[in-house]
Amino acid sequence: STKTAFHRSQTLGYRNGYAIVRRPTVGIGGDRLQFNQLSQAKLDELASKAPVLTYGQPKQAPPADFIPAHVAFDKKVFLESQGIELNPPEKMALDPYTELRKQPLRKYVTPSDFDQLKQFLTFDKQVLRFYAIWDDTDSMYGECRTYIIHYYLMDDTVEIREVHERNDGRDPFPLLMNRQRMPKVLVENAKNFPQCVLEISDQEVLEWYTAKDFIVGKSLTILGRTFFIYDCDPFTRRYYKEKFGITDLPCIDVNKQEPPPVKQELPPYNGFGLVEDSAQNCFALIPKAPKKDVIKMLVNDNKVLRYLAALESPIPEDKDRRFVFSYFLATDMISIFEPPVRNSGIIGGKYLGRTKVVKPYSTVDNPIYYGPSDFFIGAVIEVFGHRFIILDTDEYVLKYMESNAAQYSPEALASVQKHVRKLEAPASESESKQTEKDPGVQKLEALIDTVQKQLKDHSCKDNIREAFQIYDKEASGYVDRDMFFKICESLNVPVDDSLVKELIRMCSHGEGKINYYNFVRAFSN
Repeated sequence: STKTAFHRSQTLGYRNGYAIVRRPTVGIGGDRLQFNQLSQAKLDELASKAPVLTYGQPKQAPPADFIPAHVAFDKKVFLESQGIELNPPEKMALDPYTELRKQPLRKYVTPSDFDQLKQFLTFDKQVLRFYAIWDDTDSMYGECRTYIIHYYLMDDTVEIREVHERNDGRDPFPLLMNRQRMPKVLVENAKNFPQCVLEISDQEVLEWYTAKDFIVGKSLTILGRTFFIYDCDPFTRRYYKEKFGITDLPCIDVNKQEPPPVKQELPPYNGFGLVEDSAQNCFALIPKAPKKDVIKMLVNDNKVLRYLAALESPIPEDKDRRFVFSYFLATDMISIFEPPVRNSGIIGGKYLGRTKVVKPYSTVDNPIYYGPSDFFIGAVIEVFGHRFIILDTDEYVLKYMESNAAQYSPEALASVQKHVRKLEAPASESESKQTEKDPGVQKLEALIDTVQKQLKDHSCKDNIREAFQIYDKEASGYVDRDMFFKICESLNVPVDDSLVKELIRMCSHGEGKINYYNFVRAFSN
C-alpha cells in the first residue's frame, strides 16, 4: 500500500536540565516500530553460538578505526570507483628552508678565501656595458629588438635594459630583467626546482655567469631568451684587454639590409576586355577607367578611315562576302560591318563592334594593336583568328595618308594612290565614250556653247549656281519645275528666249524635275 505519512517524531528531550534520548515509536508511513527486535542474521548467530562464561572485570570495547576526512572523501577513491584511471601520485617539492632545519645546528665549513669586501671596494661603480639584440622574427608577430646588458663587477650581477625608440608603439618600461645574479649551470636535482615560486639559492647552482661569459660576437641565453652581443663600450674593451688579453673585440653590424623591392607583375591576361581595363583591378581596390589621350580625341574627333575587305577563307560561300572596316582615329578602335546581300543566305549587319584589335604576333603581356599604317591595299588583317584582305578604300583615306605620309611606308602610300588612279581612269574614259556615242549629249553640249556665247554679258551669271544649291538641300542636282522658274525669275534669266527654252527642255528629267547642273553651265565660264 502507498505510504502517505512521512512525519518523524522528535527524538531529543530535556528533563531537569539533562538531555534525554527518546526512541521513536512510529516510523515512516505511520508503521509502529518494534523494540529490541533482532535481525534474522543476529538470531542465526545467537542460535549457533556456544555460551562461554568469563569471569573478571569487563573490558571496554576497542574504538573504531579513525578515518580522516581527506581520506574518506578522497577524489581518487571516488574516481577509481567510477572506473577512471589516475596517474600515480607525485612527490612534493622539497622546501630548502625545511631541509636546512633538518641539518645539525653546529656544522663546520671551511671559510672561502674569496674576499667579497675587497671585490666591492675594487670594482665599485665599474660596469661592463654590452649591446645585444633578441631576434624573434621566426615566431608569429616576432621582431628584432635591441637591448643593453649591464654586468656589475662589484657583485657579479646582471641587468638587462630595453632600448626604446621614438614612436615605437611600446610602453617606456625601462627594465627587461632587474639586477640579479644569473645561474649558468644548475645541479642535477634542481631541474624540477619550482623557480616560479621559490628563489634559487647557492645550493641549486653549480656555476654562475661571470664576465668571461659575455663575449662580443657570441650568443647568450638568459631566462629563455637568446641574446646576440654585437658591440660594447670603450671601458669594456679596456677591461677585456687588461683582464683576459682579448684585444680584437669586433663591432658587428646587425642592421638588416632591406630586401630588394618586389617587382610588381601583372597577372596573366584572362582574355576578357582590353588589357588596360583588366590591369586597373591590380592598381586600386575600386578600379578606375584607364586614362585617355584627350588631345588626340579632340584632334581626331569624327575622323574615320574606311576600307573594303574580303574574307580569306577556304569555304566557298565566304569568297564573295565583303566587309567594311572602319578605323576610328580618336580611339584607335576598329569596327567591321558586313553589307547585307540579297538572297546570299548570310545575314549581314554588324560583324564586330568598336574594339582594339591585337596583332597576331604580339604577346599577351605587351599587346600591339593595329594602327592606321597597317591598312593599305593588299594588307592582311587578322581579327581574332579571321584573316581579311584590304581591297579598296575611299578618297578620304588617300588624303589622310598624303597629309600624314610620315606614318606610312612608301609602298603603302603608293599602293593606295595607284588603286585610286585605276578607279578614276575608267570613269573618265566611259564618260568620253558616252559623249562620243550619244548624239543627244553632243547636241546638249553644242547648245550650251551657243547659249554661253549669246548671253556672255548677261547680268544673271553671278551666283546662279549658289541660288540653286540653296534650294537643293539633298545635293541631288535636281530642283522642282516651279522652284526652277521662280529662281530664274528672281535672277532675271531670259526664259522666254528660244535657245533657253530649248535648254530647259533638254535639262528636264521626268515629271516636275529639272537638272540645273547642265543649265548652270550655260551661264558660267
